[in-house]
Order: sequence, then structure tokens, then C-alpha cells
Amino acid sequence: MNALEIMSSKDFKQCEIFHGHVCPGLSVGYKAAKAGMAWLRENRSMDEEIVAVVETDACSADAVQVLTGCTFGKGNFIYKDYGKMALTLLSRKTGQGVRVAAKGNTAKPNEEHMALIQKMTAGEMNETERKRFQELHFQRSCMILETPDEELFTIGAADMQLPGKARIEPSLACGRCGEPVMQSKLENIQGQMICRGCAG
Repeated sequence: MNALEIMSSKDFKQCEIFHGHVCPGLSVGYKAAKAGMAWLRENRSMDEEIVAVVETDACSADAVQVLTGCTFGKGNFIYKDYGKMALTLLSRKTGQGVRVAAKGNTAKPNEEHMALIQKMTAGEMNETERKRFQELHFQRSCMILETPDEELFTIGAADMQLPGKARIEPSLACGRCGEPVMQSKLENIQGQMICRGCAG
């Protein structure tokens, strides 16, 4: 399938709607999640059957949530602040795991694209530059979607222990602000049980 066919597919459209727009990062996440799920031979997680561990909080993480069914709310979407375009998927059913990590230049924009990204971030982009930025963003997204997985990623078995399932436990009032807090998240500060927000 070419990029436009992929972008027209139901699952890519769901990623686009969830994220808000098409971009290279979303495209990398889409390809990584698809590759990981295919490697595991798993279907989308309805509950906690699969655990996803992402190593970036960038655009790619949104596609991972949509395609894998792993979410913060279900406790099977884990974020590690490593700044890497890497995804680990673990199957509770089989005990197997896969790590999909971007190779060197997978999402790297060219010099013109990078300069425009910096202008956009600084709020200094004029309308002509905005149009050019959107063209380059779309071109890069298409290129990523059409590149074979093995050229984009290193894919292999993951050596990671499955985390425990999501915990449901009673809440207690914070001794300082009074807001309800998961019991295990309270901290004992000078004999008073307080939330992490109040603890600083």
C-alpha cells in the first residue's frame, strides 16, 4: 500500500483523529505499533492483555495507544522518559515481548524542515513558510509510511519483565489538602500522610 492508501485506512484515520493531525511522528508510531503487534501476533488489547512501554512522550505515543488499546487509564500504557522513538509490547497471554526501536534517521527532518519547525515553535512563521512546512511535514509522513519496517526499525525480542496489573485500592484524604488519594501514593511526612503534590 502507498502512503495515501494507508492514510485512508480506518486504523490510520483513528490515529489521526485521536492525535489531531498527520505528522511524521504519528506515522512512525503507526508503523512501530503495527510492526510490534504483527511480531507478537496479537490483536488490539480490550483490557490488559497487552502492555505497551513507550520511551518518548512525542506524537508517536498517540498512535501506539490507538492501535494497541493500551492506555494510561487501563494501566497498561507505561511511559519512560528516555527521549527515544522506541516501543516495547508485552503479551500477558504468551509472556513474549517485542521492542521496536527507530534507526538513526527514521524521523529526522532535513535542514529546511528543521528550520521551519524551529520557526513554528518560536511563533515566527509567516503564511508562506507555514504552507511549506505543511508540505514538508506531509512529504516526510508519506516517506515514513512507504518505507519498509526493517529500514525504519530494529525489531527483536524484548527482555523485560511484565509489570503487575493495574491496582484498584481505596483512597484516603491527604492530611494537608484534604483531597482523596490512592492509599499507596501517600507519603509520610513528619507523621502526616500527605499527597505527592503537597509533599512537593
